Amino acid sequence: MLKHIVMWKLKEQAEGADKATNAGKLKALLETCNNLVPGLLKLEASLATPGLEATYDVVLYMEFTDKAALDAYQDHPTHQAIKPFIGAVRSERQCMDYEV
Repeated sequence: MLKHIVMWKLKEQAEGADKATNAGKLKALLETCNNLVPGLLKLEASLATPGLEATYDVVLYMEFTDKAALDAYQDHPTHQAIKPFIGAVRSERQCMDYEV
């Protein structure tokens, strides 16, 4: 199994909206990627909880059967279509993939 975790810090203002609005939109867009490809076992998108310490605004947690499934997800048109929005609203990104 391969786990894929991505975290984003968002700009205070971007694409005509504030950080909170863009965080909600990003979460919704990420959730459209659930069940896109065979081998995608789990997808969770979450926003930082107000009042709790958080260094990033949005996190994506995914589980795949193997690297081929992750590669298929990365290349899928639905995933590719949300990348421009992410690029426009994020200030920082961290990503980690690991096998278990």
